[in-house]
Amino acid sequence: MTMNTTGMALALMCLATGLGGAAGAQSGGSGIIARGAKLQKVASEFLFTEGPASDKKGDIYFTDQPNDRIMKWSATTGKITTYMKPCGRSNGLCFDAKGNLWACADEKNEMWKIGPGKKVTVVLGKYDGKLLNGPNDIWLRPDGNFYFSDPFYKRDYWKRGPQEQDVHAVYYFDTSTHKLTRVIGDFQQPNGLIGSPDGKTLYVADIDANKSYAYDIQPDGSLTNKRLFCELGSDGMTIDSEGNVYLTGKAGVTVFDKTGKQIEQIPIAEDWTANICFGGKDMHTLFITASKSVYTMRMRVKGVGSQ
Repeated sequence: MTMNTTGMALALMCLATGLGGAAGAQSGGSGIIARGAKLQKVASEFLFTEGPASDKKGDIYFTDQPNDRIMKWSATTGKITTYMKPCGRSNGLCFDAKGNLWACADEKNEMWKIGPGKKVTVVLGKYDGKLLNGPNDIWLRPDGNFYFSDPFYKRDYWKRGPQEQDVHAVYYFDTSTHKLTRVIGDFQQPNGLIGSPDGKTLYVADIDANKSYAYDIQPDGSLTNKRLFCELGSDGMTIDSEGNVYLTGKAGVTVFDKTGKQIEQIPIAEDWTANICFGGKDMHTLFITASKSVYTMRMRVKGVGSQ
């Protein structure tokens, strides 16, 4: 979660071309949005929304971090209810194949596994004997192991000293061996990340540098072949069935094809668009967390799950 000026130039560009402004005015003609679809504001009763993740039913769980709660949007009724409060000031979320909800629990800089019965297991909180900065965003690859970003955003609710890690990093966690490995350590501020459904490519945003990169994922979790994906950072990311990558920030939602070419801009009338995922019974609903509100949009393309 961040509130910097990333993407302002894109926002101004969209306004100049008539795409920006009010919710509901969108589409750059890419064809990824369903014909006639409008951006729908679902609710606006939160302090700051983050971390959406879809379960196998298409229901979407997201966080209202300042209020320390995880919310649930029903794919059947469209209603939003409180799933869990308190929730360790959870930020990014992700489901595994067994229905466990993994949460970047920011209150004590931990990674949680929340079982179907809401049983919390603290899986990790330190690297090399030192407190993590603050797990922020998470992606589970097909084998159940995962990557997470660990930037440092000082919170007023923390009861800890200064930053203990020497860098803002991205980590890989092997769920069978419980080995935690730092795989990226040269970013200014890593934030949003997402992997391709085949588990071969990881996209990671360096939000302060206003760039996003792609890596080849190796079986042991290491990353190779770092390459610039696009000249834009991101707070959160998702990916669709055609390999298009969705980034968020000041400009709303910006979509790039798999080659890194921008193909779509969806402006959101909020101060900040934090995160995004696909859900709904058929995975054609784009769910957007943006400041105090959440939005949905019907898409032609389909989302892909984390598993």
